[in-house]
Amino acid sequence: MSAPVASTPSPVPDLNRNRLPTLFEVLSRRTLPPVDLFSFYIYMRDQQRSVDYLDFWLDVAQHMSLCRHYVRELRRSVLVGTPELDKTSKRSSAILENMGDMSYSAAGPSMYQSEKDKDQDAQMSAFLREERRNNHESPHSSNGRQARPSTNISSTPHELGTDSNSPAHTVARQDIRASAEKILYTFLLPGAEREITLPGSITQDVTTAIEEYGRDDPEVFDVAKDYVFQAMERDAFPGFLRMKALGNLIPPTLIMRLILGLVSMFGGFWAAFILIFLDETRITRLWLILPFTVGVYCLASYQYSLDPVLALIGLSEYTPFNFSRVREPYVRKLLARRAVMVLAVTLLIDAALCVLFILVPGKRL
Repeated sequence: MSAPVASTPSPVPDLNRNRLPTLFEVLSRRTLPPVDLFSFYIYMRDQQRSVDYLDFWLDVAQHMSLCRHYVRELRRSVLVGTPELDKTSKRSSAILENMGDMSYSAAGPSMYQSEKDKDQDAQMSAFLREERRNNHESPHSSNGRQARPSTNISSTPHELGTDSNSPAHTVARQDIRASAEKILYTFLLPGAEREITLPGSITQDVTTAIEEYGRDDPEVFDVAKDYVFQAMERDAFPGFLRMKALGNLIPPTLIMRLILGLVSMFGGFWAAFILIFLDETRITRLWLILPFTVGVYCLASYQYSLDPVLALIGLSEYTPFNFSRVREPYVRKLLARRAVMVLAVTLLIDAALCVLFILVPGKRL
């Protein structure tokens, strides 16, 4: 997976939020750069080196969207009128009719779900389990779904979130099964291509449910999804906010600024003492402003993980020397205030050093 995909269609960022966003808001695409989902993905990939956890969460969210689209479309076809269902599928039809409109709320962790969302997800999972048993007992009883064309399993959730009834947007039952197996074989089985570390009991329960009981409903992944969310919220998200909401530079750039700052300060002190002991005029010693200013600016940027000029312009770095516009209103104000503070500290220290080494009397040795 090369880039994060949306788990909900057409999310609306909260432009009036007067606080830092939560992880759930970031994953739900309700935030703007530099604290958006793409920036978090880059952070998990380049800084945390644990992007597999985020990919797992996004794939499970996409699986949820796939199931919602399938059930919503099937419910619509049942409500508008279908041929008489045989006995093995009447229970499934009853579940569909009682389910209510399938809303496309964010596929977040259980702790953030409303009672309505929890109830709908539980009914959806119950329907998928019932339908699987019906299909297993009677291969010809499939509510007419086999005759309908299916989408490729790699379809994005944005496409699946459309209300279109055209065949291009149809999801077949086997797509849901393939999605569940893909998640299992990619992230959870021992020795998997991108195996993530989960408690053994969670991995075993998911594996047994999918492989032995044939389940593919979203509830299969609920415990694993919540565990991964809490792990990211505890171990990765605070560092992400510190880097992107309180600063605008990334570690490789900070190291370069530290080195440049130390070299400039060394050059400034070396030149200052040389000029003093050569008894050069104060006009000549004014050139010391250059190395001291560069050195103090770079060291202050390293200390606060913030380039104040870039912050005032409204830019934030997400990969080396690649910048994005700061669009999250609260973060933009926060960075601007910190930039003014860093500039004040830089000017104060720089002025003190320049005054000291320019005005001190010279003495030729």
